[in-house]
Amino acid sequence: FKNGLIVIWDKKTTLMIKLRSTFKGKVCGLCGNFDGNIKNDFTTRNKEVVVDPLIFGNSWQVSPSCSSAQTPKDACTLYSHRQAWAVKHCSIIKSAVFEACYSKVDPQQYFDACVRDTCACNSGGDCECFCSAVAAYAAACNEAGVCVKWRTPTICVFCDYYNPDGQCEWHYKPCGRSCMKTCRNPSGICYNQLPALECYPTCPPERPYL
Repeated sequence: FKNGLIVIWDKKTTLMIKLRSTFKGKVCGLCGNFDGNIKNDFTTRNKEVVVDPLIFGNSWQVSPSCSSAQTPKDACTLYSHRQAWAVKHCSIIKSAVFEACYSKVDPQQYFDACVRDTCACNSGGDCECFCSAVAAYAAACNEAGVCVKWRTPTICVFCDYYNPDGQCEWHYKPCGRSCMKTCRNPSGICYNQLPALECYPTCPPERPYL
């Protein structure tokens, strides 16, 4: 958007919101206040800093008719048959694949989140939840300066999802770049500082770069 707000959705389970630096300290709500201090991000509508995510989240209800969120039950306890599968697959975060990143970004919280989310996806889309969780750690590593090439033909193949039937427009680039010359951006100039994206479109022969 022209005001400096960037919203990116992968049409699956990941939504990313970014703001220009001009918004620093001028926003509030569920995404925090963007003042550079993570310790006060859980500021309620009444400007009270809390530690309980439920109190924080419920304070930002838009409509009084909405019911308050309740403490979620442990997904791996509810769906215990999924725990072994989740732990096995999420172990990639603690494997040699990501070893170069461990000194930069602690993998434990990302591993825990991966297991929790993968257990919770019990009605289809289990691989999407797993892939999104691992991708979150890979993105954190990339932001810390460590590029990890973790996707393979058998693990979370990603960009083909966006290709129309019979076409091969979208391609995968590990760790990506924030701005690239593509078929949809032939000038190679980006007006907003996008995060590094893993998928990018190229021009088919009938649509050369302008």
